[in-house]
Amino acid sequence: MADTPTQPPQSRGEKRHDSHLGRSYAAFIQHLCEVGKLEPGLAECAAVSVINALLHRIQPGEAKDLTAQLPRKLVEFLPKEGQQPGRVYGKSRDDFLRVVAEDLRKDASEVEGLVRAVFQGLREHISDGEADDVESNLPRELQDLWRRTQ
Repeated sequence: MADTPTQPPQSRGEKRHDSHLGRSYAAFIQHLCEVGKLEPGLAECAAVSVINALLHRIQPGEAKDLTAQLPRKLVEFLPKEGQQPGRVYGKSRDDFLRVVAEDLRKDASEVEGLVRAVFQGLREHISDGEADDVESNLPRELQDLWRRTQ
């Protein structure tokens, strides 16, 4: 049998940090559940799908700024740049809803409420300045959807 490398035990500080990251993510998902009246599994999937679609519609620098304000555990679930070959991210509201619907395997008519819930959760989680920056990076149709969460 080959020896497998073992991880050194975590220090108390590392455990505390990991616990904080988990609580931050859990609090974000719980908030989405409350805002959108969603089951936790759907809230997690919707968060990843909607945020991923959003990140593909804003400037790379702004996407980086937004990602910096998200719970780290959530960021780990997001595809890294270039990991979705062949995806078409249009600029219209309908394109946005279609991409989310495809990811969640739902009809496009079913996902607007999910998108609104995630947008609201995001707006309440990030700074006001970051929310304004995200809005200014979105096409007009998506700005309207982003604003309707206020």
